[in-house]
Amino acid sequence: MKDMILEFLKNYRKKHVPLIEIERILPGSTEYVDFANAINELVAMNVISPVKSHGYISKRIPLANTYRINRSYFKKELMDEIIPYESRFHSSIDIKPYYSLDKKTWERDLPYIEKIDQYLKKYGLPKEEAISQQRSYEIVGDEKWIDEEGGRKVLERIGLIEDLKITSEPDPLMFAINRNRICNSERHYHLIVENKATFYGLIDDIENTGFSSLVYGAGWKVLGGISVFEKQLGLTYRENIIYYFGDLDLEGISIWHSLNMKRSTILAIEFYEQLIKKPCSYGKEKQYFNREAVDHFLLNFKVSSREKIMNVLNKGGYYPQEGLSKEELQCIWRKIV
Repeated sequence: MKDMILEFLKNYRKKHVPLIEIERILPGSTEYVDFANAINELVAMNVISPVKSHGYISKRIPLANTYRINRSYFKKELMDEIIPYESRFHSSIDIKPYYSLDKKTWERDLPYIEKIDQYLKKYGLPKEEAISQQRSYEIVGDEKWIDEEGGRKVLERIGLIEDLKITSEPDPLMFAINRNRICNSERHYHLIVENKATFYGLIDDIENTGFSSLVYGAGWKVLGGISVFEKQLGLTYRENIIYYFGDLDLEGISIWHSLNMKRSTILAIEFYEQLIKKPCSYGKEKQYFNREAVDHFLLNFKVSSREKIMNVLNKGGYYPQEGLSKEELQCIWRKIV
């Protein structure tokens, strides 16, 4: 009974609690003597104290009509829970702000702080800037966490928002231009590739394609630069259709999904269909599985390809872009548009 009352008092929002409200949470079969003993024990523990001016009930064991809740009692309990983490967590993580917050906030944030701790112990503080989606994916496996799911607030609380070098002014995109098309069309097609090797494998053949540009996405960096892409090209008032080809792994899928959420981005399926005919690789088993991203990615493929891709991903496998030779890359690109 005492534990039940303690839990009720911990979550009660007002400073004073009427005795009748405490009674309401207890089973109807509760004996008054047992109830009175529990209340007096809580008074002895300095959890509550009687508000004498509100009077007492006239029973063999008199109880006050109203009690004042000692919030510091519950803070001490929370502090005792938090203190061991001080020495356990990476030295850059400051959890002292949680001493003055409620238990629900601590319990909600703790799983994320533990992931941040694991990241810092493995990689240390980052030396280079990154956009929020990239850093979010790196530390908790969810590219939306910092901007959309309260992650920025957590990082501010633990004093890491600046140390994690999250930039709001990302690098512009790097690209090659097809001079045969850039000035002679109202509709422009652009291919973004995730990796540098693929970019160089395609660049020499750009003028044999229907694409106006070839873009080096540089992994997550593409999400930052895409907002000024048309301005860079001078094509702000033209129709621009973007295709994407990245590593067929969980991170590559998440990059495409995040990019597609910012602006419509077509998967260059022809590359992927040829890529999955190659042997898969292993070694990225610890990448995070974003169910929403994977589901949206697979919708672009025929059923047999979906099953093959899903089977490889479930086994911890992946297909790197480098699985396609320069000749294969160029041959496929010429046929896309």
